Amino acid sequence: MAEHSLVVILDFGAQYSMLIARRVREANVYCEILPYNTTAKELKRRNVKGIILSGGPNSVYDKNAPHPDPQLWNLNVPILGICYGMQLIAEALKGKVKKGKKREYGKAEIRIDPSNALFSGLPQSISCWMSHGDSVSKLPPGFIAIGHTKNTPNAAIGSSKKNIFGVQFHPEVVHTPLGSEIIVNFLYKICAIKPTWTTEHYIETACRSLKETLGKQKILCALSGGVDSTTVAALVHKAVGKQLTCMFIDQGFMRKNEAKKIKELISKNFRIKVFYIDASQRFYEKLNGVIDPEQKRKLIGTEFIRVFEEEAKKLGKIPFLAQGTLYPDVIESAVPSKVTTAHTIKTHHNVGGLPEKMGFKLVEPLRLLFKDEVRLLGKDLGIAEEIITRQPFPGPGLAIRIIGEVTPERVKILQEVDDIIVTEIKNAGYYKKLWQSFGVLLPIRTVGVMGDQRTYLNTVAVRAVTSVDAMTADWARLPYELLEKISNRIVNECPLVNRVVYDISSKPPSTIEWE
Repeated sequence: MAEHSLVVILDFGAQYSMLIARRVREANVYCEILPYNTTAKELKRRNVKGIILSGGPNSVYDKNAPHPDPQLWNLNVPILGICYGMQLIAEALKGKVKKGKKREYGKAEIRIDPSNALFSGLPQSISCWMSHGDSVSKLPPGFIAIGHTKNTPNAAIGSSKKNIFGVQFHPEVVHTPLGSEIIVNFLYKICAIKPTWTTEHYIETACRSLKETLGKQKILCALSGGVDSTTVAALVHKAVGKQLTCMFIDQGFMRKNEAKKIKELISKNFRIKVFYIDASQRFYEKLNGVIDPEQKRKLIGTEFIRVFEEEAKKLGKIPFLAQGTLYPDVIESAVPSKVTTAHTIKTHHNVGGLPEKMGFKLVEPLRLLFKDEVRLLGKDLGIAEEIITRQPFPGPGLAIRIIGEVTPERVKILQEVDDIIVTEIKNAGYYKKLWQSFGVLLPIRTVGVMGDQRTYLNTVAVRAVTSVDAMTADWARLPYELLEKISNRIVNECPLVNRVVYDISSKPPSTIEWE
């Protein structure tokens, strides 16, 4: 079976690079995000069929502005520049870019040329999302304007002969309603790529890769019961069968009755060997007195691996460890370097929380997938709907939803609180509509009145967000009646809590988890 065509997104520091990748994947075309200075030689070696230049915060005429390899323009590969990417095209091919007379931010109406392949099938006027201060003032030789707004004469440009196009707006964001159609036109009509990136294709190629990597050797899977680790287990099991052993480690920070539920769910779905390890005591000892969230994550990540190493030795030689690392995990855990503008927001348990030295070779078959792609993959692998629709749960568990020191008593408080939140959200029919919904135990106590007596007890926060891929998220506008019911149940059923607050911050500037 032929490999899928590759589209590359060269990242110039755009906040929307991941969104571009999502739109390309949604069109069933495989893509990867690479540093802006990836060489033309490397792109040619990888037989790239299309290149998208992302936006970015710089001006092309700045002294230290990022520019691609000059040989990029000689690859004879279709190119689409978005915002800063379009300005790079103009500047590199002997056009001109200068500071615009008027900056253009937000919604705008653009008049386009529907006869151009990039806008094929679209109306002459569409809404788009602008975010720029610079503009293309002079077109490169051989280019024509194929779109304009009231303030920007060259809002879209193109050269059908060179197969190079640029748009000043952002087609990848939801604020450009027909933006996906523009990206599809670039992929299908200009790059002539067929939509072969499907879950069926991914399963086939991933299984082949796993067989080549593992050979006849055994592999251990860190099972948590969430969609990511369960999908990894199902995929690896499909590829190598009995070579896979799963291990569920209860670190003491799971949700109420979580261990029991996970064992039941897995046993119903797969005939996979699962070993249950209660290691809660050693994890509590490791976190004794620790309040820094990064230290918590790293300590838990390190201890996970140590437990795996010790338990794996009892099972014989198992050189490989499978993990459910996803693409957003990889991006958010990126270490700043000369070739990327990504900054470390927080280390993920699946990525940055791992020790440098460990006794396993990591296998991460989902590390190039978004969450929604993993759900589709899991569905095709026959995983139960109950697991597929489960909301994400962090590797460090409730330990990073307890602000401050983690103790058995504080975990028990949050377990009860979290169970009430999730139960009521499910009963109200909101669970599948939300990306995540959970409780956070705060490190403060407040005065209250219960039964005519003064109390001085714990405060908990309710967090509920909507999102597509966790790269951005918005706080959920839950009905007051639902929030009231959650609050009443918590203060009535959790004797050590007397106050409930609701988190109404979005990502950015906040993160979804509090730590």
